[in-house]
Amino acid sequence: MANIIGIDLGTTYSAVAKINDAGKAEIAPDSLGENITPSVVEFTGKEKYSVGATAKKMSEVNAKNCVPSTPGDEAKRHMGSTEKIYEIFGEKHTPVSISALILKKLKEDFENVHGAIDYAVVTVPANFANEAREATAEAAKLAGLNVENIINEPTAATFACSVLSSEELSGKYVIYDFGGGTFDCSIAEVQGQDIEILTSEGVQKLGGKDVDIALINLVAKRFKEETGKNLNSRFYGILKAEEDKKSLSDRESILVSIQSPEGIADITITRDDFEEVISSLVLQAEMAVEVALDRLDLKPDQLTDIILVGGSTRIPLVKKSITKIFGKEPKLLGNPDEMVALGAAIYATYKADGQILNPLQRRSIQKMNIQEVTGQCFGVEIHDAATGGTINSVIINRNEKIPCSITESLYTIADNQTAVNCHVTSHPEKEEDLTFVRTEWKGKLDLPSGRPQGQEIKVTYSYTEDQRMRCIFLDVASGNETSVDLDELRKSADKSTADIDQFKVE
Repeated sequence: MANIIGIDLGTTYSAVAKINDAGKAEIAPDSLGENITPSVVEFTGKEKYSVGATAKKMSEVNAKNCVPSTPGDEAKRHMGSTEKIYEIFGEKHTPVSISALILKKLKEDFENVHGAIDYAVVTVPANFANEAREATAEAAKLAGLNVENIINEPTAATFACSVLSSEELSGKYVIYDFGGGTFDCSIAEVQGQDIEILTSEGVQKLGGKDVDIALINLVAKRFKEETGKNLNSRFYGILKAEEDKKSLSDRESILVSIQSPEGIADITITRDDFEEVISSLVLQAEMAVEVALDRLDLKPDQLTDIILVGGSTRIPLVKKSITKIFGKEPKLLGNPDEMVALGAAIYATYKADGQILNPLQRRSIQKMNIQEVTGQCFGVEIHDAATGGTINSVIINRNEKIPCSITESLYTIADNQTAVNCHVTSHPEKEEDLTFVRTEWKGKLDLPSGRPQGQEIKVTYSYTEDQRMRCIFLDVASGNETSVDLDELRKSADKSTADIDQFKVE
């Protein structure tokens, strides 16, 4: 039997799901028998590390050797950054190498029970920029995973919902994904297992971890009021805050008892207190939802259902916020912590070579069809004749159905022009001002001399189904060409000195 898996590489928790012999997706527990694994790495030596529950516990007493060492500094939140460095035991680690170590542990846990993995899909937030997607793909490769496709987390969750629902889905659905570190809102047209993603909107640094930090700050403030002393994080840290957050989802109030050298205090935190300090976080999610609706010119009553994904959707204020926006209560179709991994496994089956599937597995994906869209605008820097300066010209718009390939003709601006700058840009929205866009790549196309202005340069941007892009700049008259595969840039840009193959799990 082929081992086909989906991996939800989460900010705070990760999960692995597999497709069983009957073609059904199921969670594959880690080495401790847990369905979700904390995305925490503890380094116990130069080439020794642990991942998961033990590493998470150690992060509060051995923070300097752990990633994250402080709340909010999780590797996933820095994916795509070439500047972020974690230096531990003399090795320089990046978000890519840290993520690779997490994926390596998940891979080893799975293979120790089920054997070698034949095909895998890893998920990313829908709002991840191109460089963050490529960083995730590179981390999977370093971990030794055969990953040819990545999929947006809410899209994966939609796959899971379409399969797990007791009745066939039909209509427009909001996939409200409030996880540990990122927030995504996707709107999809679903007819059975025929899924078309219409748009996605999100906040890259918004999740349960931010809620935990808000609760820590509230407790620290109350502690200062009662004792006059500052609260040391060793006596009320992220682990305790996470437990208390969950308690406040079930109870109207909790008692936080703190005994530390700074003082002794019994602090009552009510749900109202808690909701007040996290209201601005929930408001950010509300604003993202409204942007997604406005982009499609949809009214809340035109949505069939709102489906919850991600552990933070258990917070009562989040549910109240959703009900306020849509005028109806959201729907839960399974464990919100597991939906993304389950959907990724289903998608992996959909994308895998049919020859490695058994008849039941092939039958399970016979009726599946998915249509994704771009989550960013991709453009090129061009000369602006009106001002004499440069502006951003969009080649691929956001919400363009993928895969797609779009060609536009641009023209040289001067006689005897011997080169054109080829600057590839990205931005979540259509934007002309170069101040606000991200430059993905800078290159140059050489041209023959002695030609008049107005020579045609064809610019082709191709965006693949697994959300990677190639850009080609062609001088039509001479045939000169320059091109870039944006996914190749990640490998040369990463600054990790760690050899992932040499690291052993403790």
